[in-house]
Amino acid sequence: MTVSANEVKTKGVSLFANLLDKFDELIINVRGKDKFVVIDIERYKELRANELDLAYIQTKQDIKDGNYKTLTAKEHISDILNEL
Repeated sequence: MTVSANEVKTKGVSLFANLLDKFDELIINVRGKDKFVVIDIERYKELRANELDLAYIQTKQDIKDGNYKTLTAKEHISDILNEL
């Protein structure tokens, strides 16, 4: 469901509660362009947990494949500074 920024401005956040009862997400359109997505907090927590699970799985795979390096703190800071 797409709503305009002007609708949000005039109706306030109560607009979100009403629409999120009917739709999983709301897209806020600003000057004709989709700019923001609103989801309820439980959906956000679910998506965030999935994102963290995927990062964990990828990290475990990197470790298994040897795609990491062991550095001292000084070496790590040096690497970071070299990247800048």
